[in-house]
Amino acid sequence: MTATSHPLDEAVVLTLSQGPDPQGGTVIWQGQTHPGYANMVGPYGGITAAQAVQSVLQHPQLLGVPVALTINYAAALAYGPFTIHTRPVRTNRSTQHWTIEFVQNDDAGQPQTVITGTAMTAVRRDTYSSVDHPLPPVPSASTLATRRVKNAVEWLNRYDQRLVDGDIHTAWDGSEHDSQSTVWMSDEPPRPLDFVGLTGLADVFFPRIWRRRALRVPAGTVSMTVYYHADAAKLAATGSAHILGRARMHAAFNGYCDQSAVLWAPDGEVLATTHQLVYYKE
Repeated sequence: MTATSHPLDEAVVLTLSQGPDPQGGTVIWQGQTHPGYANMVGPYGGITAAQAVQSVLQHPQLLGVPVALTINYAAALAYGPFTIHTRPVRTNRSTQHWTIEFVQNDDAGQPQTVITGTAMTAVRRDTYSSVDHPLPPVPSASTLATRRVKNAVEWLNRYDQRLVDGDIHTAWDGSEHDSQSTVWMSDEPPRPLDFVGLTGLADVFFPRIWRRRALRVPAGTVSMTVYYHADAAKLAATGSAHILGRARMHAAFNGYCDQSAVLWAPDGEVLATTHQLVYYKE
């Protein structure tokens, strides 16, 4: 990392490899995993989702701004190079629908699809807007200490988290708890908020199954959706301030549980909502 670069911006650098092809508009990007976002197995899922958004934002045929993104983690992304195939499958007057595919060579050198995704972008119109899920009454970020996790995986160092409630357990004794966690969070070092950064922040929460019951079972996201409720101007106005996230689980059943979260700007505007399906094993 240079003195003027940010690890997030380095991680989402995509180089045009091919396209867009004249028939379907597919662009093939060349990307590379970043050591600053290393997780237990492969890179942090939020940075992979951010790379997917970047592949849409850089596409020469882009219409509008991101409204929705879904990423399916079909296999663990290995450290090293990969390609992203990004295609606008349908463009209407004000909306555009996309498919996204991460491809990486296996140990035999054969290309394999490891991640699939869809996205929707749109030209937003000035019309009725409201917040039906207000910012909860919590202490401000400035009054809370940064949360440090002992022996943490590397990607946790890329975010400043200031916990309000629902920390990870210190005793893994199988006891049951409310699944909610509330945390102020921002990129570390600070970085002005945009769609790429917001996407990464949407995945900061640890698996809810670990919060619901103090048993550290193997767990990982298999599908993640982000709905964006702000435009570029609103994100720019938020700047590098901490945003508030609150996540909880609704149900766990036979190896899979859900995870839902809301992300607010400090002024109370909802920036995004996100939903995940998480695999767990015991």
